[in-house]
Amino acid sequence: MHLRYIAIPSTIEHMDLADGTVLESQLRRGILPFCVLALLEREATYGFDVIKHLSSYEGLTTSEGTLYPMLSRLRREGLAETEWRESTSGPPRKYYRITAEGKATLQGFRQQWSVMSRAVDQLIFKEVHPK
Repeated sequence: MHLRYIAIPSTIEHMDLADGTVLESQLRRGILPFCVLALLEREATYGFDVIKHLSSYEGLTTSEGTLYPMLSRLRREGLAETEWRESTSGPPRKYYRITAEGKATLQGFRQQWSVMSRAVDQLIFKEVHPK
């Protein structure tokens, strides 16, 4: 009996794994909205401050071109809301804060992330599964 193997195209074939930029971009795209919700859960803040906070974590640096459409999407989905506040250093600023639905979504992500990140770490770092 002869076995045949079929190669199925996947996204991993198209990732530039040598320098990690595409892989990092894909990972960041999936988790960044939840990181933003976590920041908004701590305190209401405006867009530029979100960018500064994210940039203080290695691998989470993002641009205005990425962040502002994401904040708009979070608002449209009911996960964040906005309010205008006066600024001492210029025009009023739009502040974003997490909603109750956003908090519930973030909590669900935290639970899933905990399970998934632990499993991936065990698998890729060859840790022995506790079962």
